[in-house]
This record gives sequence, structure tokens and C-alpha cells, in this order.
Amino acid sequence: MNLDFPITADLPLSIAIRELGISNWKTLVSYIQKLPYGRNKNRQDLSLVLKENKGSCSSKHAFLKAVAQENKQDAVTLILAIYKMNGENTGIGSVIETTGLSYIPEAHCYLKIENERIDITSSSAAFDNLKEAILSEIEITPDQVTTFKVAYHQEFLKNWIEEIQLNKTFEEVWETRESCIQYLSSQSNLNFI
Repeated sequence: MNLDFPITADLPLSIAIRELGISNWKTLVSYIQKLPYGRNKNRQDLSLVLKENKGSCSSKHAFLKAVAQENKQDAVTLILAIYKMNGENTGIGSVIETTGLSYIPEAHCYLKIENERIDITSSSAAFDNLKEAILSEIEITPDQVTTFKVAYHQEFLKNWIEEIQLNKTFEEVWETRESCIQYLSSQSNLNFI
């Protein structure tokens, strides 16, 4: 990632970052990437990434996009992708094998900076692990990681279930997906997300 800029905006997230002693984008990205993976208590409050010292793919990337916006950096875009979550690209093999599914379409957020995709979900995350499994990508705003992301993902799953004529209900697939996410959240080394 070649982009770097000073974090100088007198706006809430930028002020909170400077209070931690972080003054530039590259240092911030590194800091956020090292935070543990975990869902925040309130998806709408991006400051919880710092306050709770953790974040998901959605909250970490939305937080960074919001900081870029505060500092008038339009080169940073937030991407919502649907990809084929499977045992190879996420390590959920033992969880998904019991369902008879080879993959589940999963929503994932990352940044796109000057046509380069950046995934900082964990210290070992890399977009290359997912690029061949991407089913769709759209650009979103930080506030869309809340209800829009969930609705978009659920609609995609419902259409997928119908399209492939899966002999499972949406509720069954969503429950399997939640089991996969819980499993991933319990792992100390998230190599793929």
C-alpha cells in the first residue's frame, strides 16, 4: 500500500486516533490490523473499534474508510464482497462438512485503494486468499456496514438458494453460516479472513 497521509482532521475519529499517539494513515492501518477479530457491541458506532480494542472485517474497514473521509482522502473506497466461504479459504472445513455444502456465500468487507484491494481483518489476512472466490463486489459507505450489509447478504443468500435449488431453507443456511463465523471467531489465528 503506497498511500500515506497525516491524520489532521478535527473530527471525532481522527481526534481519538491522535490521542493514541497515531499521526498518519500507514501507522493507523497497521494498528487496526493488529487488533483482535471480534464483533463490536454496536455496528453503528465505529469508535468502538478503538474503545473495545477489536473489530470485524466490517467495522475495521468501515472505521478506516471513515477516517479517510474525515481527512478528505477519496482514493480509499470501502468494498462489500460476497465470496464462496469454504474450508480452503477460511479454515471452516470441519464446520461446513457436516452440512453437505461445499461453500456458503459470505459477505466480507475490505478497502480498495488505487485499484489495490487491502484486507486488514487480521494480521495474517490477505486478499489473495479470497480473490478467486469472489462472487460479487460493490462499493459501500461506512454507515452501510450495519443494516444494508446484512440485508444485501441475506438477499444474495436467498437468491443463491433458489438459483441452485438447494434443499435447505434460508434459516438453515444462515444458521450454518453463523456456526462458521462463531468457529472463526474462536480461532486465535485467522489466516484467511
